[in-house]
Amino acid sequence: MPAQRLMEFLADHHVKFITISHSPAFTAQEIAATAHIPGKQLAKTVVVKIDGKVALAVLSALDMVSLEGLKKATGAEMVELASEEEFSDLFPGCEVGAMPPFGNLWDLNVFVDQRLREDEHIAFNAGSFTELVQLSYSDFESLVHPTVVRLSTGN
Repeated sequence: MPAQRLMEFLADHHVKFITISHSPAFTAQEIAATAHIPGKQLAKTVVVKIDGKVALAVLSALDMVSLEGLKKATGAEMVELASEEEFSDLFPGCEVGAMPPFGNLWDLNVFVDQRLREDEHIAFNAGSFTELVQLSYSDFESLVHPTVVRLSTGN
């Protein structure tokens, strides 16, 4: 079952979504293939540290996060990937590495790659490596209020 906190949040905001169950997969591209979702519509959540503060970078499964691009976009002095040890306790109810891109549920800033806006829908891990949530990108943006930046090396 997807992360309960996310499901309650979506229900409270009357957002239409679907869940997609799939066999266990651990990389974003494996998940996209297993769930039959185009890689560019599968949003992966990357945990980063921006000047020492944990934040979420959200981009297509096809892309890699550009730490330098995020550094430029935020004006930060230091941007780096967070280690699992640094964030594993921040997302209760979620498998490590499968957290949804709703940083607002955990008081984290969210930075989303501008290319995700190109599609009507996005899908993302729902707290596990066997279930996705798919909803409209516009609903995602209106609920999360991410900072939209040029974030991926694919841009």
